[in-house]
Parts: sequence; structure tokens; C-alpha cells
Amino acid sequence: MDWDQLDLNPKVIAALKKADIKSIKEVLNLSGADLQRLMKLSSADVECLLKTVSRALRKNCMLTALQLYQDKDCFSSQCQKLSLGCSVLDDLLKGGIPLVGITELAGESSAGKTQIGLQLCLCVQYPYRYGGLESGAVYICTEDAFPSKRLQQLIAQQHKLRADVPPEIIQKIRFGNSIFVEHAADLDTFHNCITKRLSLLLTRGMVRLVVIDSIAALFRCEFGASDSVLKARYLQTFGAQLHGLSTRFRTPIMCINQVTDAVSESEAAQCSYSTADSRVSPALGITWANQLLMRLMVSRVPQPEPSPGAVSHHPASMRTLRVVFAPHLPPSFCCFTVKLEGVKGMKVRQTGPPNWISSIAVTNSNETQSKMVHLKASLGKL
Repeated sequence: MDWDQLDLNPKVIAALKKADIKSIKEVLNLSGADLQRLMKLSSADVECLLKTVSRALRKNCMLTALQLYQDKDCFSSQCQKLSLGCSVLDDLLKGGIPLVGITELAGESSAGKTQIGLQLCLCVQYPYRYGGLESGAVYICTEDAFPSKRLQQLIAQQHKLRADVPPEIIQKIRFGNSIFVEHAADLDTFHNCITKRLSLLLTRGMVRLVVIDSIAALFRCEFGASDSVLKARYLQTFGAQLHGLSTRFRTPIMCINQVTDAVSESEAAQCSYSTADSRVSPALGITWANQLLMRLMVSRVPQPEPSPGAVSHHPASMRTLRVVFAPHLPPSFCCFTVKLEGVKGMKVRQTGPPNWISSIAVTNSNETQSKMVHLKASLGKL
């Protein structure tokens, strides 16, 4: 270590050289009293030395808002997101999936969760300028077999989905070679997967995305109603391990989750609509929810029966992607469809439920009011 490069008193530098202390590590491994004895310095000089070498060692210094604003490159790096491959969906999420943290995608069966997960595995391989991370993905299956046939369809149709990317760039990307598939049917296998094989791939820089499909399947049969404490402990452990990997390697973690029927009023108040008559909430409860950075929910849109002779203007496969909570996003949603080339958002976006869902609610409300009027009239006659 060249002590002359540090902002130190020449007397302190001479004492360091005389004591044959050659590195910052040696300084920090010694106590203040030991440094005073070896270097024959005052306590004030030793304290100044320790502060100086600590500042030199620390790389991630605190930044003010003004410094972030003035340093455009640093600010853009912090705000970088992983694109979903669709401008409408990216607009909803203000750029895409955050690079650090766990994002949950919950919804009922056939709502489009796996489709979005597969699309992300392709998007992550694009260059940075097109919303990708120029790396591969790990797809961990916990119940069903990996949908390789659907993946091949998406790869073949990338030129249609990603019209914003020049065809020559798409042709150069070998999408299938950079997606690593793991199967983990139990908790021990899953733990071994994320602590060993996943860590190895991330360390080598081969992947920058992890998709777990689904997290709830690991706990469905492992724990009974009396094992809630042990279940919560596992959830906290897995959450901490995934957070550690995400923070260390700046890698998005996408956890697909299932839903359960909301049985209490508190659950019903926070759940998403799925059908006209049922309300659901994400599985695994509040313990898992506390591990998340962002929660998204997908659902099929319930559509009213068209009147005789009328033509329906809503596609049969209409779905919604809704932001339930996120530190940087307001609660909002947009509509999307699943086509052969992938998931594509629709440009019509609202801050409340879709118009046709509102019309159902209004119709039901009018019917209820009508019944109440008839009931009051009957009671009046009595």
C-alpha cells in the first residue's frame, strides 16, 4: 500500500513505514491501543488514521439527492429494469421488473403466469439498450414439467413480438442455449438448488434472472395446519437467501405464486378479482408477503353475456396484470392477451376496474335495489 496516496499527516505515514505496516487490512485488524503502542502516536493521530483508511476502503459511499441528479450515469444504473418485452406492460411497471428484490406474480390457473415467466427468460438475453441484461435465465419448476414446446414457439416468433429490435440482433441470440431448467419437487432439493447450482451460475455470470414456478407448490403438502411456525421459518429462510442472491448479483427474482379463496373480510379487502362471483388472495400468507418487493396479480377478465343480436367487442382471452403493491408504483392495472408470439398488452389503461366489470357491478347493484323496493312494498302491505 502506498501510504502517500492517502490524506495523512507525514508524521503518521512515517510511523506506518517504521512499524512495517503495509496494508489497510493490517491497520484495521489492530486495536487503537495496539496502533498507539506500535507506532508511538497519540490517540488523536490514531483515530485520524482509522477514519482515513476506512473511507479509502469503503466503496459504496452515501450519495445525496443532488449527487444522484448530477450523476446521470449512476442514476440510470439504479433505475435500470428488466423489460417484459411489451411497451404497454413496461409502461405499467415504469420500465419493467426491478433488478434487486423478489417480485411475485400471483394468479389462478391459466391466467398467464407461466407465459410471462417464459417471456422474461427471453427478454433477459437482449442487449441493455433493448431492455435486456445480456445474460441467461434459470427456470425452476416445482410441480409441472417445463413447457419446452411453448418456449420453442416463443423463440420462433420473437421477430413478431420484438419489432423494436433489428432482425439481425434477434438472429444472433441463441435463446435456448441460455435458459437453465431445474426441477425441485421438495424443500431439500430446492434449498440445494438455490444455494449451490444457482449460486454457481450467478457467480460465473451465466444468468441474470431467476424464475420459480411456483413457490406455493413446495409448501402445499409439506406442512399441516399445526406446522405454521415451521412453515414461516422456511419461508423467511428462503426469502433471505433469494434476497441475498438478488442483491449480490443484481438479479431479478420472479416467484410465481398460486391463489386461495379469501375466506375472511381482511383477505377479501386485499384480494384481486378473478371471476364475477369469487375473490382470491395469493397463497402463503403474510409471512411470504413480507419477503416481497413487488406483488403483481394476473387474472382472466369476467365478461358479461352479450344481449341477443349484439356483438361482443372483448377478446375471449382478455386478461389483466395488476400492481397490488410496490414501493415505486401506485396500484394500477392494464389488460393483455396471450398470443402465439407471446404476451402483449393493450393500450387502454385505467386506474379502476375495466368498464365491462363495472357494468356487471352496476347491474348487480340495480338488481339488488329493485329487490329491496319490492321487499319494502311487501312489508308495507303487511
